[in-house]
Amino acid sequence: MLVFPKEFFTRLNQVVEPLVRAGFGNPLLWPTGAIVVETTGRKSGRKINIPVLATRIGEWIIFSTIRRESQWLKNLSANPEVRYWLAGQSREAIASIVTPDQQTVKDAPPQAACLINFLQLQSRLLGISFALLTPRS
Repeated sequence: MLVFPKEFFTRLNQVVEPLVRAGFGNPLLWPTGAIVVETTGRKSGRKINIPVLATRIGEWIIFSTIRRESQWLKNLSANPEVRYWLAGQSREAIASIVTPDQQTVKDAPPQAACLINFLQLQSRLLGISFALLTPRS
């Protein structure tokens, strides 16, 4: 498996993030595309914006990573209240994290239970983690 250094992703995100935040490549016409998710650093407390590929299912946004050491995933677990950009507008959401080792998702909205159960199965089968964003009302 090809491994890119952290610096590669940092530089790539500096170019991609402003475009995606403005709406370029967002999952609007098609269900899958890029969004920017703003996490809060669990140690530093600072805001961190990361572009991710995501799938929109109704009002929910799902994205994943194959990089188990992804800091943004740990940040979402510690601070599930996030902001994301879709169609050039910021929106607030609550993140539910699904990992291969996790048996249940705490505080997930009841209407998302079926989707979370499916993601948990996929997570165990594929060994990857998922984040499910539920818009705040």
